[in-house]
Amino acid sequence: MIKDVTRFVPPYILSRCAYSPGYQPANHKDLIKLNTNENPFPPSPTVSDAVQNEISNLHLYPEPYSQKLRDLIASKHSLSEEQVIIGNGSDDLLNLCVRAFADTNRMVGMLEPSYSLYPTLTSLQRSKVSKVEFLNDEFKLPVEEITKSGVNLFFLTNPHAPSGRYFDQESVFSIASEINAILVVDEAYADFSIENSIPLLDKANNLVITRTLSKSYSLAGSRVGFAISSPEIISILDSVREVYNLDRMSQAAAFAALSDVHYFEDCRRKILEEREKAYTFFTQLGWRTIESHANFILTEPINATGQVGKESASSLFNYLEKNNIHVRYFHNHRLTESKIRISIGTERQMNVLYQTINKWCNEES
Repeated sequence: MIKDVTRFVPPYILSRCAYSPGYQPANHKDLIKLNTNENPFPPSPTVSDAVQNEISNLHLYPEPYSQKLRDLIASKHSLSEEQVIIGNGSDDLLNLCVRAFADTNRMVGMLEPSYSLYPTLTSLQRSKVSKVEFLNDEFKLPVEEITKSGVNLFFLTNPHAPSGRYFDQESVFSIASEINAILVVDEAYADFSIENSIPLLDKANNLVITRTLSKSYSLAGSRVGFAISSPEIISILDSVREVYNLDRMSQAAAFAALSDVHYFEDCRRKILEEREKAYTFFTQLGWRTIESHANFILTEPINATGQVGKESASSLFNYLEKNNIHVRYFHNHRLTESKIRISIGTERQMNVLYQTINKWCNEES
């Protein structure tokens, strides 16, 4: 019997930190879940039939290239199918970018704070991470610092998470033009924003854009994403991709969801309306709140004595949790420790949230 199996594990694996996802409760009954930026609405009704139709084919391997999905996405965005790759969620595609463009000699760059999966993926390639800090909690894009970061691959989340801040396309193009690296624009929340970087693909051959169907298409449980870039970069990513990286039912679900444009637009409209109401609610409370271009909002709670900071944010976070409302609190960074992030829910969910926050304000006083 071997007593210590860790001696078989490379030191860099033992020393790395695993990604910590947002809390996923086992029982959703009587719970308002606004902590992981999921869509509050179910997927298109056409998804159920599409998935059911694939059950009898589960003894067969899925189409290895997800070709129907590639063709559909290419058509939707006026691209060639050679510019599209499908992934097991956009996280899979981010991983492929690190696998293809990073190693012990090629660094990865990211904004700080940003999506905490980036360092986790980077550590698997034994690459170093260069974190470009924001100047303050206005989260304005530090263009010059990014272009001078000296990395081989840079992850830029736009709209930014966790702030919801939108970075204009002129700035994104400036980075793509000046940085001597592959620029990955992570557009997980782009469907809730005013613009995206797809028009830049014709002008920047070092640009990769990743998207997910988890947020705007309600397929977080199905794990489907895609990336678009130049045919050359897509070919490289394809060469390091797992062969059957998207199962039959996920391919069918994604095709159905993407095809139901009317349902997508209806859900999107409802989320944007609730996001605007949320922004109005928090600003009327006097809380500093960033105007979001995503399906969440970041706000800085003020307690009854007029104080802001880590204690106020933590107090509200715990109070909401005790009342079965789950939001996100990033206490481990100086720019987010005084704030909470709230996913946009249904009208009913958001109204309960507002009522509970008002109770917290009154109980604090």
